[in-house]
Amino acid sequence: MNTAIAEMARAAGGEDAWQAVCTHARIPPTAFIGMTAYPDEVTYRLVDGASAVLGLTPQQVLTAFGRHWVRYTSQQGWGPLLQSAGGSLPAVLGGLDALHARVRLMMPALRPPSFRCVEFTPTTLRLDYWSDRPGLAPMVVGLVEGLAELLGTTASATHVLAAADGHDHDSFAVTHAGVVG
Repeated sequence: MNTAIAEMARAAGGEDAWQAVCTHARIPPTAFIGMTAYPDEVTYRLVDGASAVLGLTPQQVLTAFGRHWVRYTSQQGWGPLLQSAGGSLPAVLGGLDALHARVRLMMPALRPPSFRCVEFTPTTLRLDYWSDRPGLAPMVVGLVEGLAELLGTTASATHVLAAADGHDHDSFAVTHAGVVG
């Protein structure tokens, strides 16, 4: 994740922006190594740094990062794995836990979130999200939008139930264009 945050900061403002994010986060601007686990505190500090440097709220940074994460992982060779989860947004969202299980084979220390997808109509669904990392739920909105873009469709997600309000998980109401093709 931290490598993708660095890429997002560079895309938004070049190397100077990334250096400023690192300075604000009190993290040396060294390269992060892909497929390597870092303490969660580093990621939270990078989000705060990106917020300060880019002039966005932390929630806006996380939403933008969710979209960027899909593009970034697709460019790093994970696109076919994402697309193999299904030909539609509900199928891909419903297959995220299985995808994370496959990734854990390569990264045993990975602590991925868990998702459950409940379809209501051909264009609406509820996406439930469990994570032991508080505060990252806004990233899910961007992930939904980014996955839809990857699949050649559109979608929007609204945060309707928050773990921060005492619930055991977060839920999102998702509307999408339906199956493309």
